Amino acid sequence: MHCQPGYKHKVYIWSKTVQTCLVCDEATESAECICNVCETELPWLMEHCDVCALPLPMEGLICGQCQKHPPAFNQVIAPWTYSFPIDSLISRFKHQARWPLGQMLAQLLAQHLQHRFDTTGLTPPDCLLPVPLARKRLRERGYNQALMLAHWLSSNLSIPHDEHLLLRPHETVAQQALDAKTRKRNLLGAFALAPDAQVQGRHFALVDDVLTTGATAHSLARLLMNAGARQVDVYCLARTPKPGS
Repeated sequence: MHCQPGYKHKVYIWSKTVQTCLVCDEATESAECICNVCETELPWLMEHCDVCALPLPMEGLICGQCQKHPPAFNQVIAPWTYSFPIDSLISRFKHQARWPLGQMLAQLLAQHLQHRFDTTGLTPPDCLLPVPLARKRLRERGYNQALMLAHWLSSNLSIPHDEHLLLRPHETVAQQALDAKTRKRNLLGAFALAPDAQVQGRHFALVDDVLTTGATAHSLARLLMNAGARQVDVYCLARTPKPGS
């Protein structure tokens, strides 16, 4: 008995379609949404500070800022420097709701992290924590890009994420236009833990799109460490170079 109706025309098979690179719009010739050429030419972060991932001229060094004022977080893992085309891709994801770009970057970050877990002894965290967005900016934008990244990373790496553990009860001035010292003052008292937060003895990784001065990451990591966290790492897409470099 043949229940399937006959159909002589071509059938759309999603698994056989040619994927288009989200960077150059050329066919990728694979199931990936970025072609091999574009992936190779991304501004991969090479030599950097072992703590904050600031680009440095040599590997295995700790930058002067981290030596003078060690941050509360253990280390920053970022695949790229914040330069073209990564800066454009992140901006379009963050401000223009180009979510496929964010998902592509999160997938590449997950691959980078898994490689580090497998080859360098980097310890996976117990939980991923997205950096909370101020309520006013969340209403204006409609979504928190850090939460979306954490969700995609959680799915790719099979590491749970918690969007409710960290709170941002107080509004602050946007960090982008502030210098390093003003950023730190701006964040005083900006964050809090949820009343039922389970922190004691746990290893967390903060998730965000870009790390600039590290003030936000330091403030959140200090909050977690003071509450008894065992370790706090930072996972982000890109690290900005030192101004003027």
